[in-house]
Amino acid sequence: MLSLARTLKFALAVVVVVAFSSVQSYAQAPGTGSVRLNIVKAGFIIGVGGGSGVLHYHGRNYPLRLGGMGIGSLGVASVSLAGTASNLRSPSDIAGTYGAAGAGATFVGGGQVVRLRNERGVVLRLSGPQIGFQVSLGLAGMTIAMR
Repeated sequence: MLSLARTLKFALAVVVVVAFSSVQSYAQAPGTGSVRLNIVKAGFIIGVGGGSGVLHYHGRNYPLRLGGMGIGSLGVASVSLAGTASNLRSPSDIAGTYGAAGAGATFVGGGQVVRLRNERGVVLRLSGPQIGFQVSLGLAGMTIAMR
């Protein structure tokens, strides 16, 4: 009888440990949220931009503030981007500096497709229409902050 009681206690302990570790690993698993950004950018040689946006993550909306700078920029444009933010462990992980390098030209009514990554490993995959004229060569960066 004593052996059966020990076996049941051991089995219960194993179930509790497995359940606890499952809850812990779920809480730490990275997630994905949806993102909408509205950006206005202008420049001649050095380009600057700014805007606002929102992260929708786990049923809540988090307002965002954007800033950015590019080198080799020419023109004025407005862009609305929508997509995903992956590798989020918490909403605040979206805050940071995102970088990209490349060359491209977009004219009135053109489209933008962007894939950026910040220092916390969050990856933004965004796309949307651009209105205006902008040619950019070289480095570009964007900073996102929570409002």
